[in-house]
Amino acid sequence: MFLKLAAQSLIHRKGSVILTTLALSISMLVMFSVEHMRAQAKTNFASSVSGVDLIVGARSGELNLLLYSVFRMGKATNNMSWQSYVDLSEDSAVSWAIPISLGDSHQGYRVLGTISDYFEHFSYGAKQSLIFSEGRKLNSTFDVVIGSEVAKTLNYQLGKALTLSHGIGSTSFTNHDDTPFRVIGILEATGTPVDQTIHVSLQGLEVVHLSASKRKQFIHNHESKLSHDDELDPKSITAVMIGLKSRVRAFQLQRKINTSNGEPLMAILPGVALSQLWKTVSIAENTLRVVSALVIVSTLLGLSAMLLVSIRERRQEIKLLRMIGASPFFIYWLIEVEALLIISISTIFAIVLLMFSFTYSKEFLLNQYGLSIGLNVVSINNLKAIGLIFLLTLLAAVPPSVMAFKEAAKKQ
Repeated sequence: MFLKLAAQSLIHRKGSVILTTLALSISMLVMFSVEHMRAQAKTNFASSVSGVDLIVGARSGELNLLLYSVFRMGKATNNMSWQSYVDLSEDSAVSWAIPISLGDSHQGYRVLGTISDYFEHFSYGAKQSLIFSEGRKLNSTFDVVIGSEVAKTLNYQLGKALTLSHGIGSTSFTNHDDTPFRVIGILEATGTPVDQTIHVSLQGLEVVHLSASKRKQFIHNHESKLSHDDELDPKSITAVMIGLKSRVRAFQLQRKINTSNGEPLMAILPGVALSQLWKTVSIAENTLRVVSALVIVSTLLGLSAMLLVSIRERRQEIKLLRMIGASPFFIYWLIEVEALLIISISTIFAIVLLMFSFTYSKEFLLNQYGLSIGLNVVSINNLKAIGLIFLLTLLAAVPPSVMAFKEAAKKQ
């Protein structure tokens, strides 16, 4: 009875109801988008690296080390020596150690120098290994493995020749044109900074930074296969990713590295550093949530105003309802049900629109921002928000419902 009368009443006033429903839908779309994007961004941040127990670099700040080693953001204040990497890899607690070297770029994408073991031990998400969509891992000095975004944006295929540039800017005046590299592998999309990275061998990076005469001599005298001669060992690297035989020893090795009297190094636990990073951006996160909440509240006030205005136009309707035996309480709850119907339609429309938007923007967000967005927008947090919105709707409908109650009481 309530639903039928409320639906007919809303249809009779379809003009103002449609506008109010659209306003509420847009407000809820903003709120759901902020919450879903926040949750997905947090998940993407947390899944950028997994299976790595420690990251070691030159002593600076924990967040700085995390940002440049994992997210390719910023740059290291200093490098660490190659000998320190060798010492760490030989530690009894270490299962594997992967050196990485940053500082060069190609068409604005960061170049990461590393070893072939990187593709075996580096993982992301729930310890998902890197998978090649085409090609294979590094095998020769001038081999290149590129991320999925690099391949799509630059339209690179296997066999493509490319040259590196010194520095990390999109424009460089120092190009290593005489030492072209060749794409031999393309990785599948991961939704992490790996997609935007160009991977080369440490030996290849070492060769391009030799003097011109030594570089020509190397190219003339050496085969392209990766060399393990001391001649091509880098003097320094940017950082080291470490996997331990037992994670129980992580704090012990971290303390040992951080308090060493030798080269000033710093070891961080990626999970702990990621938590600190998220706390740092929590102010912006909470600000967005407050703004979306204020948008919802302001729209609900508009719903209340619309219902208040309609009460004055519905005096004849209220009079007829009283004549057929409807009580003032019946009319009170009729207005409340109308408000709930409007918010229900708005909620469904907002969710459908959100899923539609993410379905068609998923590829764009992944390629442009490295953000992998899931389509399951009805999360626990969003369900809680929907419950709160329905409660606020009941409160917002109180003034027009009370006004209708008083109007009905006058007809007794």
